[in-house]
Amino acid sequence: MGLAAIVVLNGLTLAALYFIVASGFSLIFGLMRVVNMAHGSLYLVAGYVGYRVFEPLYDADVWWAWYAGLAAGIAFAAVIGALLQALLLSWMQGQELRQALVTIGVSIIVADQVLAVFGGTPRQFFAPDAIFGSTQVPLVGGYPTFRLVQIAVALGVGIGLWLLLNRTRLGMMIRAGVDDREMLGACGVNVPVVGVAVFALGAALCGLGGVIGSTAQPLALGQDGRFLLISLVVVIVGGMGSVTGTAVGAVLVGLAEQIGQALFPTYSVILTFVIMATVLALRPQGILGRG
Repeated sequence: MGLAAIVVLNGLTLAALYFIVASGFSLIFGLMRVVNMAHGSLYLVAGYVGYRVFEPLYDADVWWAWYAGLAAGIAFAAVIGALLQALLLSWMQGQELRQALVTIGVSIIVADQVLAVFGGTPRQFFAPDAIFGSTQVPLVGGYPTFRLVQIAVALGVGIGLWLLLNRTRLGMMIRAGVDDREMLGACGVNVPVVGVAVFALGAALCGLGGVIGSTAQPLALGQDGRFLLISLVVVIVGGMGSVTGTAVGAVLVGLAEQIGQALFPTYSVILTFVIMATVLALRPQGILGRG
């Protein structure tokens, strides 16, 4: 029972990280219908920029070093995301293949620049004392406090996004823009500005995941491709444009990955793709996607 509880809790904490990153992808891909294949690059660059801010402050024994790195990573990712939408993708609306090719090119450039500036050495944040150490969990015993914080952050992100999309004027404009961009523009809404704002929000969530993920596990080149693929799988399984569906997809993928590693480590990745193939076969729009 103890081992099973640890595996499940590990799956939930991993799912929390996947949800934070994939929720930004769901906003951009699922709601705006923008194919952003550079989403994983935002995770990578936010982690490295945040670490560049964090490292000297941590060496100086400043208590807020991690929080400064977190803020820097989120802000940098949001700015890059807004520029990407405003300068490159806004005039390609509805041209999915062109968007995919352009953002793939951007991701290659970003990976090369990260290698040139930061080198290939893995980096890792150290959590502040307030969320460091272990917490007693029933059936598990001592469990890393920061991993539990991941779950709390993911819950906060999920609730915040649901409220934004369903209880605010911006959310109403986003949902209206999905169904009919031309009519939304005819109603006097500046559709390009709304698009930039949504893209910046999605990129900021990816930046949040970049710093949190780099605190839980080392940050290294290649993480961009991994988190892009995970975000795609989570959104496909859960359903495009659904925050709740993204959460369901993240939980399924996170648990499948951890259970697979516990039962058959060599082939654990197969379980994730079995879930995706099953969902696509039975419900192509995703578990909670609109038909």
